[in-house]
Amino acid sequence: MVIFFKNITVWRFGIEVFVMFTHLDWLRQFNLASVALRLTLAVLCGGMLGLERARKQRPAGFRTYMLVCMGAALTMILGQYEAVMLASPWAASAAATGVKTDVCRFGAQVINGVGFLGAGTIILTGRQQVKGLTTAAGLWSAACMGLAIGAGFYEAVFLAFIFSNLVVHLLPRIERRILENARDMNLFVEFHSLDQVGEIIRSIKAQGGHIHDVELDHGNPTQHPSAIFSIRMDQRGKHAKVMAVVSELESVYVIHNV
Repeated sequence: MVIFFKNITVWRFGIEVFVMFTHLDWLRQFNLASVALRLTLAVLCGGMLGLERARKQRPAGFRTYMLVCMGAALTMILGQYEAVMLASPWAASAAATGVKTDVCRFGAQVINGVGFLGAGTIILTGRQQVKGLTTAAGLWSAACMGLAIGAGFYEAVFLAFIFSNLVVHLLPRIERRILENARDMNLFVEFHSLDQVGEIIRSIKAQGGHIHDVELDHGNPTQHPSAIFSIRMDQRGKHAKVMAVVSELESVYVIHNV
């Protein structure tokens, strides 16, 4: 009896999966409902991915991600539209003029265009930090997701959306925890004059830090001198203590863990 009910449950689950994929097959066809769903899904997925960037006041945020994802989806839909039109309404004209269109090229051009857009979000700060890489990678990922949406590959879109949200929401906490407990750290310090470098180095060594590299910036009339200290601690989890001790020095203006 138990085996019978188990078989019934498996059978019903199989029917539900079959019905679900049957609906997906219909939505993969080129029709008005499918086009509307794809564009709506692209707007929603792109916007939700851009929310995290918008909260952090990044150059590319909510609206940028939304437009990139929707534009990529629209590009794939345009390729399918031209393929359908060249196969029937425009077939005679295409044969007469010898027009041949490779719809796969549309997606390649989207990737190239987003590459230039993402490059505009990457900057090098005065602290020798590269900023904007995550934003650029997110734009590229949103464009690829839009291409998948435009092609009707809903299963891949679902998995990519879940993984993208895990990357931007969960992994930063894990990464921060790993970096805080690491023995190696890079410390950016801005100070009054180069004469105070020795005092800073002694403070770091007093906390068990071993300095294996120092990058000095002599500054200019409008900017104080600064340095990036590459440090290896004798114990894990001492980043906050080192920064607190160095920040207490009167000659230090700015301190930051890079």
